[in-house]
Amino acid sequence: MALNKLFSSLTINSNLISRRAIHISAVNFASKPPIEKPKPGFGKSYRRIVHFPEKYTVKPLEVTNLAGRDPVTGRVVAKGIGGGIKHKYHWIDWLRDGPTEGPPQEEKVIQVMEDGCRTAHIALVAVGEKLKYILATENMKAGDILKTSRYLPRIPVRANEGDAYVLGALPTGTLVHCIEKEPGQGGLYVHAAGTYGTILRRQDDRIVVQMPSKRTFSFSPLCMAVVGRLSNVDHGDTPIGSPQRNRWLGNRPRSGLWKRKDGRHGRKIRPPKPVKEISASMNPPPAKIVRLTMVP
Repeated sequence: MALNKLFSSLTINSNLISRRAIHISAVNFASKPPIEKPKPGFGKSYRRIVHFPEKYTVKPLEVTNLAGRDPVTGRVVAKGIGGGIKHKYHWIDWLRDGPTEGPPQEEKVIQVMEDGCRTAHIALVAVGEKLKYILATENMKAGDILKTSRYLPRIPVRANEGDAYVLGALPTGTLVHCIEKEPGQGGLYVHAAGTYGTILRRQDDRIVVQMPSKRTFSFSPLCMAVVGRLSNVDHGDTPIGSPQRNRWLGNRPRSGLWKRKDGRHGRKIRPPKPVKEISASMNPPPAKIVRLTMVP
């Protein structure tokens, strides 16, 4: 009898403990809802919201700093992002469009300036009666004349720094940036300060370009690219100087936990990745939905 009572009390206590554990775990899970974290690439930005008008303008645009918070819920999503100094946003015209036949279009550089919302410097350019902003190259200065053309010649052209031509018109070894993914889409690749891609070779009817990450991409010869290396070359080598300036730049301090370097910091020898072909057929259009109606 005593043993039976002892076993029954033990089972009751174990049931109570398991119920409490389940309740506690459920409460903890319910108190932490799933948060959608930012993904690298063309995902959601948690640094700032730029208030774009309907038409393109060279007037500096208003910016709302998010400091790593979700604009809808207000929760901190990206912990390393801070508010930073308030900056105006200069709208870059990524599409360098020129004539498909005849002489190239000429554009004049009015001013080269710094931009607080990007690492590379920008240039104010006049095209006829229109003004626009583009990314400045390493040696670009006020008064330079830039050429833009979409004509694909039989013999490669000798382009100067800042000129925009299709990839098929440029010789092998040319340094390029602001490369289009598809013809007419606008410069999508290589925007950071001091970076550049290199035209390596022509493969069948494609142009193989080595990106700043040393990966090789294969583009259509009709994709536009701007010649030269991007400005602000010393951006990566310039020390920040003080923790306060790091906060001005919009970076929050780390946790302060000292961590010893482990094996992941060692030397690794990996084979180069294969050439990635950039084409318009990578994302096929969605299938059409056909509704069927019953005939009475």
